[in-house]
Amino acid sequence: MIVGIDASNLNEGGGLTHLLEILANFDIDQHNIDRVIIWGRTKTLIQVGNYSWLKKISPRELNFSLFRRLVWQRYGLTKSAKVNDCDLIFSPGSIFFSNFKPYVTMSQNMLPFVSKEAKRYGFSLKGVRLMLLRQIHSRAFISSEGIIFLTNYAKDRVTKVLGKRAYLSSTVISHGVSARFFTSPKEQFNNSEYSLGRPFNIVYVSTLDLYKHQWHVVEAVAKLRKEGYPVILNLFGSFYLPSKKRLEKSIKKLDFNNEWVKYHGAVPYLELHKIYKQADLGVFASSCENMPIILLEKMASGLPIACSNMGPMLEILGNNSELFNPEDPLEIYHTIKKLINNKQLRADEAQANFESAQKYTWKKCSFETFSFLEQVFINYRESK
Repeated sequence: MIVGIDASNLNEGGGLTHLLEILANFDIDQHNIDRVIIWGRTKTLIQVGNYSWLKKISPRELNFSLFRRLVWQRYGLTKSAKVNDCDLIFSPGSIFFSNFKPYVTMSQNMLPFVSKEAKRYGFSLKGVRLMLLRQIHSRAFISSEGIIFLTNYAKDRVTKVLGKRAYLSSTVISHGVSARFFTSPKEQFNNSEYSLGRPFNIVYVSTLDLYKHQWHVVEAVAKLRKEGYPVILNLFGSFYLPSKKRLEKSIKKLDFNNEWVKYHGAVPYLELHKIYKQADLGVFASSCENMPIILLEKMASGLPIACSNMGPMLEILGNNSELFNPEDPLEIYHTIKKLINNKQLRADEAQANFESAQKYTWKKCSFETFSFLEQVFINYRESK
């Protein structure tokens, strides 16, 4: 069996991490797969490892405009897949205009399927883009022979839009966590042992966006500072410009001397584990997620976590973390304060998170993904 992977729409973020990891952890001896073909932009394929069973193809059209990439996918991908004798195409980007059959796609973007969240953008360029993506993703899902969901929450949410069709040929396969993130929980200290010289370091790693609510976290931490808690907040991630402006306005108002909140911008993925090692508490205040790899990485890093109670967070965390409404700064404040004041609670939840993260491995994800692709192909062949 020859599997093709359409990576033409994967350039950064969790989707790219997923692609790199399932390939790096693929064991060809465990599958009835002889070869894997991957199509993608040059800058994407450079990051993909070199394996004897893998052939990389970077059509020049993929390095230009979106229109040219879509035209290539419609016609060029079909032709190249046939030339390379592909039996099935896996399209993890959820955008598929080729008429090649069979293909399997993957649900990784929840925003287009949660109307409340999409409406935050109004009639902006991103708002229009989300409306289009809902139609494009739905088309790709319904026309596919198989859909991979990352969580049961995502499956339930998307299938409310798609109908029963998505249940007939789908599976749930969780992301994994890179081994470098696994760090045994460090010793926890009483609140009295922290000071302005050795502050309690709260870390929030995620893209600045309207549904990530970084400004609410800033407001919560500002209240703690007013009460004398020696806390600092470090924010990391790329940004959506309107959200960056909103965050900057919040910082200017609440920390006008730039003493305790810092926005560091995007951080190289290979450096991320070092940031968690310096943290005392991980915060995640998103109100719309599919399965955030960032949350898994915080768990693996042995951190106590204050987290949003929305989306799939409870499914991932279980009862191992303190949850809050991400749109309520006062609730965020009370949740963080509870953790700061309770050394034993932090220690217990950090250990529980660390142990829970052990089940999320890229080796398992890779095996289940390629096994599903094999089964979909068998089912498709037998149906003909």
